[in-house]
Amino acid sequence: MTRSTTEPHLAEGFPAADFEQWRALVDKALKGADFEKRLVSRTADGLKINPLYTRNDALPGTAGMVPGTPPFTRGRKAARDGLGWDIRTLHIETDPKAANKAILEDLEGGVTSIGLQFGGNGLAPTKEAVGVALDGVMLDVCPTVLIAGEQFFDAALALNAVWEARGVAAADRQGSFGADPLGTLAMTGQLSEPVDTALARAVALMKATEASPRVQAMTADGVVYHVAGASEAQELACMLATLVAYLRSAELAGITPGEALPKINVALAADIDEFATIAKLRAARRLVWRVADASGAGDAAASVQLNCPTSYRMMAKRDPWTNILRTTIACTGAALGGADAIVVLPFTFALGKPQAFARRVARNIQIVCQEESHLGRVNDPAGGSWYVENLTEDIAKKAWEIFQDIEAQGGMLAGLMSGYIQDMIAKTAEARAKSIAMLRQELTGVSAFPILGDDGVKVEPWPQPPGLAVSNKAAITVTPLRPHRLGEAFEALRDTADAHGGYDVFIASMGEIVEHNVRTTWMKNYLAAGGINALISDGYKTPEDAAAAFKDSGATAACICSSDAINATLAEPTAKALKAAGAKLVLMAGRPGDNEAALKTAGVDQFLFAGTDAVATLKALQEKLR
Repeated sequence: MTRSTTEPHLAEGFPAADFEQWRALVDKALKGADFEKRLVSRTADGLKINPLYTRNDALPGTAGMVPGTPPFTRGRKAARDGLGWDIRTLHIETDPKAANKAILEDLEGGVTSIGLQFGGNGLAPTKEAVGVALDGVMLDVCPTVLIAGEQFFDAALALNAVWEARGVAAADRQGSFGADPLGTLAMTGQLSEPVDTALARAVALMKATEASPRVQAMTADGVVYHVAGASEAQELACMLATLVAYLRSAELAGITPGEALPKINVALAADIDEFATIAKLRAARRLVWRVADASGAGDAAASVQLNCPTSYRMMAKRDPWTNILRTTIACTGAALGGADAIVVLPFTFALGKPQAFARRVARNIQIVCQEESHLGRVNDPAGGSWYVENLTEDIAKKAWEIFQDIEAQGGMLAGLMSGYIQDMIAKTAEARAKSIAMLRQELTGVSAFPILGDDGVKVEPWPQPPGLAVSNKAAITVTPLRPHRLGEAFEALRDTADAHGGYDVFIASMGEIVEHNVRTTWMKNYLAAGGINALISDGYKTPEDAAAAFKDSGATAACICSSDAINATLAEPTAKALKAAGAKLVLMAGRPGDNEAALKTAGVDQFLFAGTDAVATLKALQEKLR
């Protein structure tokens, strides 16, 4: 059998299409609606996302970019190692034996490196604790990463002591001490020693690991700022300003940027927006190179590893099963964006200590992405996409602008001390919270398609709130960043509802299913987001039928749901019938229009519709239902 070598021309015989033709068809479909408002979206940084990208959007110079060459947008190396990235798990456990059991389970299940947290809910920074936790771990093969906050120096000494005791040669040691004094200051709001002293300790660790090329001493962590609400560009800018501060500290100690960069890794969060994550990681490598190049060490940028935990702020407590979807998308974005190591948070992480099943799901997400989906086989698969290239460019430019603003304030420390950093991030977080409350940004399982009742997930709560340990003494204080999760406002409504034993609203769906189903479904989900149970049915043909069913339901509040056409004839008599049947509160789904006065006279107390602050509306509704 011979195969034709003639290349098919699938477009042959069809007229050539151009952007103007597409736009004309779109305008026709929009029927006069504003193109920008309906089809052009914007990121938290105000960057435009167009509905269509064409060859005309190709950026000059991107076609010739290849992985492994400056500015390293497409990857630090010409080809990815092994299956693409390091599968890492984070272990937060006060008991070293319990930590060891979980670590060995993860390693047997496919994990390739481990992270250990110290202080608070984590281990004590001692040789004994670290030794027990790492018992049975092949330390010359498995990288060990420390998250220790202010205790980074003691934790590093403990790990060094364990390496020495196990006979691991300096050249074979792998991992990171994770020293990040500025990130710790931003998160906790204080340090127990002057910043210069903490930086000097971190730089000392750089010098102590000169014979260990696969050990990093410091971390320029953007995740701290992401968790507090930073946008993609703000997270990158804070990371970059932190990196510059650490390079300056190293240089004061006689360590050149070319020597210091391999001893510093970068951490950025992988979020639910897959393309934003991809673009952010690509932009990060370009920005790190730009700083390195300005420092006379451009090639050293290729040695800076990029570590990505999945976003904590996107995690939900309610219906936590949806977190599996979130972390899978985030992991995919990190993988396609070229992360060197990925941590997938267990789906119950926001609730408490992850159990074996949750940890298994977390590591299997990465294994499936690696070994079944082969996401690490191709270096920068998104490269060349007009959309991704433009988004990368826009994020990088915006991040550089913010970075320059931070430097103009005097650098990262000065920005934290003046509150400039905190205020900038707080404004972004506030705008995002408003968008979520207005339901413009939906959270699956929280504000969209919430499920009332027991979700079947039971975990042991964290002994202390998640986060880094705080010292009793403070040599320097700043306003701490406030870590938060996106669904907290709606979760607070659900907690209030549970504390009061729940609330019920009878749904008076008028007419046939096809006439009321859209609003009935919307109202059911809307009320459930506030912990309010909707008593629904297939619908009622007459106001009397609805009133009789309401009386039998035992509810004290009712909501009229139907199409505008049905409401025009049945809403008023239904409201009167419900009031006569004893309804203390009568609601109506949809805007009243010109009939507002008549509907209120008939007995409608409140109208519920999209475009308002759902959190405030549901909170007030709960108070009326008590």
